[in-house]
This record gives sequence, C-alpha cells and structure tokens, in this order.
Amino acid sequence: MNDDLKISFLGGGNMASALVGGLIQRGFNAKAIQAVEPAELARKRLGEAFGIHAAAQPDVSSLSCDVLVLAVKPQQMKAALAPISGKLGRDTVVISVAAGLRLADLSRWLGGHEKLIRAMPNTPALIGCGVTGLFAHPSVSAAGRAAAEAVLSAVGSVVWVDDEVQIDAITAVSGSGPAYVFHFIEALEAAACTLGFDQATARQLAVDTVFGAARLAVESSEPPAVLRERVTSPGGTTAAALASLAESGFIEIVERAVRAAEARGRELGDALGKD
Repeated sequence: MNDDLKISFLGGGNMASALVGGLIQRGFNAKAIQAVEPAELARKRLGEAFGIHAAAQPDVSSLSCDVLVLAVKPQQMKAALAPISGKLGRDTVVISVAAGLRLADLSRWLGGHEKLIRAMPNTPALIGCGVTGLFAHPSVSAAGRAAAEAVLSAVGSVVWVDDEVQIDAITAVSGSGPAYVFHFIEALEAAACTLGFDQATARQLAVDTVFGAARLAVESSEPPAVLRERVTSPGGTTAAALASLAESGFIEIVERAVRAAEARGRELGDALGKD
C-alpha cells in the first residue's frame, strides 16, 4: 500500500467506515486518511475506531488529497458538493460510491472537475467480502485508476467496465444482488419451517447452505452449472426441486428482476442529475 497517498472521505457512514477499516487493515497509514462528516457521533466513531482525523466541514487539509471518496447519499450529494465546487486540486481523483449519479452531473456540481471515477460497491464490503464495479473518466491516468483500485480492493474484488452505462448493470447484478440472496435465504428458511424445523435450526440450515455453496463456487474451477449438475442425480430429490423451479420460470424471474433494477437505476440517474 502506498503510504504517500492521501485519501479524504466526504461522508462518514457505513461504506466510508468499511473502506477506512479495510485500508488500515491492509497497512495504510491512518494519518494519511481524513473524513468530513457533519454528524458529531459519526465523527467521534471514526476517530475512536480508526484514529483518523474527522472534520465537521471541508477544510484546506481535507481537500489537499490525492483521492477524494464521495460517500454521501445520492439525494444529498449536490448539496454536499456545493462547498467544495471549484476547490479541488487539478490532479485529485474523485471516486463516487453513490448509486445512480453520473459523472457528467458530478463534474458539473464540482465546477467542471473531470478526474472522476464512478464506483458501485455492495454491502458485503462491510465485512471485506464485497465486489465493486468501476468506471473512469478518460482523463483519469493509469496512476489514478491504480489509486482507485487500491482503495476499493481494500473491501473486496474490483471489476472495471469500459462504458458508464454498465455501472447501472453492475448496480442491478452485484449492487442489489445481496438483497436477492438474502431473499432466497428467507424463502429457504421459511420452507424449512413448513417442514417442521424450529426457527433457529431453519435459519442455520438456510444460511450455512448458501454460505457453503457460495464458497464452493469461489474455490472451484468448475462453472456453477457443472457444480449444480453434480448435486443433481437423475430422478432424485434435487432434480424434482429444480424441475419445479424451471416450471415457475426461475431463470426468467431472476432476469426480469435484474433488468427492473437496471431500468430503475437509469431512472434515478435522470432524476438525481437534474439541476
């Protein structure tokens, strides 16, 4: 990790805390990290947990950074950027983790700043197991991209895309994806309860099954389809369950859900980007 890299966070919520914690865990110097967070309790928590400097308002110190991470809620972003518009260094790389907000709108709110990267992490980043999609403005150098990757890889893996519209697709697949998995766990747990298991046992069966299957998929060189086939004996119990899912149009249901999320992401981008 480059200890010379100075990183500031605008916003000190859960995602900022996850990133700061991940960076420090990977050996980054806490003295090179700052945060701007209006809420006193959140500022205190950041300082006590990580030993970083947290200010209530943007100041010269927090804006004198190599990387500025925008970790503010999308609906609050325009107002949060107003005090720093036109005040960033020309080479400062700005990373937005706000869903829906497009680089053109962020650039306008920042007074024309162009060295921007749009990132879409997901909530497993809170335990260092996230995946983040990244898209960079053409003006961002290779060093700027490397800096962004260093920051986001502190909480999981990263995937770069070549077209900003693909960030909406990443939002639909991996950004919203944990909710799909949690919903499946809910359904599997509920089904276990109907078969007579108590709530605690049903939850353990559902959660550990999903966890183990996901870990097996990660550690195996085989594609998921092959892993599925290895569990499925012809005419067996798994085959019966999968046939029922197929009759319900399971694959089509998932695709429709992902496309609905992608469309909603575009709608939010249109709405949030209005002046």
